[in-house]
Amino acid sequence: MKKPEICAAVVNDDVAAVKRIEPLVDLFELRIDLIGEGWREVAKALAKPWLACNRRKAEGGGWKGSEEARITELLNALELKPAIVDIELASDRLAEIIPLIKKKAQCLISHHDFKKTPSLDELKTIVRKQVAAGADICKVVTTAKRFADNLTVLQLIPAFPEARIVSFAMGPLGYVSRVLSPLAGGEFIYASIQTGRESAPGQITVTDLRRLYEVLKQ
Repeated sequence: MKKPEICAAVVNDDVAAVKRIEPLVDLFELRIDLIGEGWREVAKALAKPWLACNRRKAEGGGWKGSEEARITELLNALELKPAIVDIELASDRLAEIIPLIKKKAQCLISHHDFKKTPSLDELKTIVRKQVAAGADICKVVTTAKRFADNLTVLQLIPAFPEARIVSFAMGPLGYVSRVLSPLAGGEFIYASIQTGRESAPGQITVTDLRRLYEVLKQ
């Protein structure tokens, strides 16, 4: 079993906080939509691989401009050499955008459901669409309404042994899936840099998650 990888979500321009937890993480998610205008300076300060994300409002993002401007700003991030760029499966002009991303970075295609956890079959259909679109990494995130939803999202990972999958459920009831996702073969798991700075409901802090993995190693 590979070491669980943690991706810290950067949601503001507090570079000092980023530096404090940097030794505990494997990569960063830079949330352009939440950081705002200062995101480039934060990107330049990152000493580990990072993922560029400019989340659309319909999937929990904070971007306030047009869809065209959102995509333009996301593609502008390629100039700063991110390792990965996140683009939503539901984005307009997806077929045009993905090749532009893949010229310079890996492409993560994401899907978020803030209302529920669909059936495993429905989630498999989403992953198949992501793979067909050219995803290097497939991200499927749902919302847990019952404990069994944790099992559903975790089952998605071994269902695609040839694919790189990030799959978990948000919210308090999805806590188990967040912890277990990388242990079940998920590519990595997202964590917050500090309490109160979560980028999604139910996100665990980097420090707590790394301590938990250290305990589980024993």
